[in-house]
Amino acid sequence: MALVDELVSALDAESESLDALVAPLTPEQWATPTPAVGWTIAHQIGHLLWTDRTSFVAVTDAQGFDDLVKQAWTDPLGFVDAAAETEARRAPEEILADWRRTRGELAGALVAVPDGTRLPWFGPPMSAPSMVGARLMETWAHGLDVADALGVEREDDDRIRNVVHLGVRTRNFAYTVNRLPAPESEFRWEIKAPSGDVWTWGPDDAADIVRAPAADFCALVTQRRHLDDLSVELIGDDARTWAGIAQAFAGPPGAGRAPLGS
Repeated sequence: MALVDELVSALDAESESLDALVAPLTPEQWATPTPAVGWTIAHQIGHLLWTDRTSFVAVTDAQGFDDLVKQAWTDPLGFVDAAAETEARRAPEEILADWRRTRGELAGALVAVPDGTRLPWFGPPMSAPSMVGARLMETWAHGLDVADALGVEREDDDRIRNVVHLGVRTRNFAYTVNRLPAPESEFRWEIKAPSGDVWTWGPDDAADIVRAPAADFCALVTQRRHLDDLSVELIGDDARTWAGIAQAFAGPPGAGRAPLGS
């Protein structure tokens, strides 16, 4: 199976997992506040819908996507929140039905992208596997917000490796958006999978080491948990600096979350 097909299968599974959380909810429950300030569960799913729809346009209609970018840059700091607000005003059953249809259309479009194609986005163009990986990361992260709002514990499986991989790959990006020089040397990453396996990246003899359970690592790089609330072992000054700015998602530096109970 090609890489993009494997990633789309993982994205489908992650989306179905979140779908199963929200599908039984009443309209009142869709209005439940989540840890993202100002965002309800409806905002969270509406945001995923909007981003899947925008991604579909990027894959299938370059001119249409260029028009969307021009419109977005009229409010560069607020267009994401504005889009989530617009979607959240719709009836929950409409949001859910639209999200299901749109994510299915996006999956079909992405597996049909020819190898080597660069797809436009709000930042640098990306490959189809990179776009799917970004959608998977966002779906996991916003799903965590929904689970937190509902007070339920999610059970991750090893498809979370795709989110971990993105967190590793975006190490230097986190420095760039914070206007800091990235370390010249590589880190060693040792991440424990839900299955109990240990996934590794980087040289064995690296001076800077990051060790963590996969879910804790992903909560860190998606800024869904404060470092103080996570089981993350950091060895080396550069690793400790990185942990304070880690960011796997595009855009300006995120504000992060306050420690739980603060």
